[in-house]
Amino acid sequence: MALWSPLRADDPKPDATLKTKASEASVFLDARIKADPALAADCLAEGKKWLDKNAADAAKEMKQDPKFFHLGDGGWSFERKYWIRSVAADRYVSIVRDDYMDTHGAHPNTDVNTILWDKAENKRISIRPFFTETADGGPTMTAMQKAIIASLKVEKKKRDSSATATAEWFKSVEPRLLKIGAVTLAPSTVAGKSSGLTFHYPPYAVGPYAEGDYVAFVPWETLKPYLTPEGQRIFGGARPKRDSEDQ
Repeated sequence: MALWSPLRADDPKPDATLKTKASEASVFLDARIKADPALAADCLAEGKKWLDKNAADAAKEMKQDPKFFHLGDGGWSFERKYWIRSVAADRYVSIVRDDYMDTHGAHPNTDVNTILWDKAENKRISIRPFFTETADGGPTMTAMQKAIIASLKVEKKKRDSSATATAEWFKSVEPRLLKIGAVTLAPSTVAGKSSGLTFHYPPYAVGPYAEGDYVAFVPWETLKPYLTPEGQRIFGGARPKRDSEDQ
């Protein structure tokens, strides 16, 4: 279990910041993202919009309830980190976007999302090009959903959280591309390949806050019947042991 934490003294300097009376926020890009100008510009543009939105929300809240900003805790704080998880076929870059938000609630909140970047086209894409069909409730998405839930149950057992491995907690894992979970291409033991898909879930998504975030892994062999030629080209090998331990 890992709950994302805010900036520490030994962390790198932010790539964008915005500080107001009501809030302070920062965006960080990892070194490999900054090495790709197009990708860096894309992430930073999105990050700055996020900074502006949070600043506006905090300012509105401060105007409505100023007493909550004078309790010695200062304003709201936000941090967003973009980092590269894997690169397949020297073309498809999987990026994880981690968010930390402290709005003086019962506890800080975290969120996770992902980006799939096509280096050849310099744009964001989905996983659709790797599969013959991705219709809502279709064969591919249904197979993914089944494999994700099976993986989550294994992860919950490892954490002794089997009590929450129920259908109720897995309702958010829908057999729809936009609702099944934030997806990345998993690293592989074979260079240039991806061993399958990893799906990233923040606290509350598939378990109580105390359980933290979850990562479900679906090996490429499970999805082999649904792969396009491009999917067959980029998938192969096995998931490195270290990756399963770190996620």
